[in-house]
Amino acid sequence: MSAPKKVVLAYSGGLDTSIILKWLQTEYDCEVVTFTADLGQGEELEPARKKAEMMGASAIYIEDLREEFVRDFVFPMFRANAVYEGLYLLGTSIARPLISKRLVEIAEAEGADAVAHGATGKGNDQVRFELAAYALNPEIKVIAPWREWDLSSRTKLIDFAEKNQIPIAKDKRGEAPFSVDANLLHTSSEGKVLEDPAVAAPDYVYQRTVDPRQAPDEPEVIEVGFERGDAVSVNGEALSPAELLTKLNELGGAHGVGRLDLVEGRFVGMKSRGIYETPGGTILLEAHRGIEQITLDRGAAHLKDELMPRYAELIYNGFWFSPEREMLQAAIDASQGHVTGTVRLELYKGSVRTIGRWSEYSLYSEAHVTFEDDAGAYDQADAAGFIQLNALRLKLLAARDRRLK
Repeated sequence: MSAPKKVVLAYSGGLDTSIILKWLQTEYDCEVVTFTADLGQGEELEPARKKAEMMGASAIYIEDLREEFVRDFVFPMFRANAVYEGLYLLGTSIARPLISKRLVEIAEAEGADAVAHGATGKGNDQVRFELAAYALNPEIKVIAPWREWDLSSRTKLIDFAEKNQIPIAKDKRGEAPFSVDANLLHTSSEGKVLEDPAVAAPDYVYQRTVDPRQAPDEPEVIEVGFERGDAVSVNGEALSPAELLTKLNELGGAHGVGRLDLVEGRFVGMKSRGIYETPGGTILLEAHRGIEQITLDRGAAHLKDELMPRYAELIYNGFWFSPEREMLQAAIDASQGHVTGTVRLELYKGSVRTIGRWSEYSLYSEAHVTFEDDAGAYDQADAAGFIQLNALRLKLLAARDRRLK
């Protein structure tokens, strides 16, 4: 790859990406544009601007993408009820395509010929960032310093930072006990003290949820309103996508909802252990399934559940901008036209459960399922022929097997 002249760097303002900024400048003698996305990670971002200015970034982008993140990425994913390996709500996975999208857009606006990220060569994020970037601009160059440089230890990183006068916070000089990635959907913690899957995660790892044992002793009942598959209100109050997820995070976090200790199969081949906190997303998934229970036809609902693992795997593996994900999204979205109504949920000591749901588009017919007189809504005698037709092949199989004994 020829040396880039201008690079757009996904920049957090932390020590690692600050070292990457300086490394790009010294290694390639190029301009570096920084891009910092506010995805609801809960950190003050102005220090990132000051640090990028101090380090000579040629342009600095700091953007609030919370609404776009939830509206255009999180909500479409939740229409599918997407869960990876039965448990993971894909909080890190779904943020990467948006960051890559803006990296590529900024590169075009700035006339840059490359983008760079701080993902390591062992994880999934390198794949997600780069697949998304190439899907949006096949000519873009992608620089992944962790795969190129020789700064293979914490000591070497610190030495590089000191040599290049990069400020190092006191708490960054030693090894961090674990690494954290956060956005409005979740908090992900992994590495170091969490690497042994046989050892319980220390209490201090959890940042977004209270210990369920310390949660309120009384349950809290809330209502989530939906329109065409997307949540639009909490307790009758209309909220924007980001506002709604923020509210559900507050409610769920206070009751210890959404904790997950998972050993997952990474796309690159290894298994890794992570601690995830997804309070709002856990409520949202339960609520969405609750409203689908009364508004989705059985055939559509079951087909969605068959498609979901494939859809979730595409997101996890970094194929958000792939034709197959878009095809699946079109099918999923087509099912959501009548997924409108309200779900009542109970939050209690780490759990969330649906306790009521209603919709003007409900397919639930009390007249058909009642144990009382149904006034002719359903003729039970019809079931006999239905059973006989479905039993025919089973009876033929059984008759053959008896004959051959």
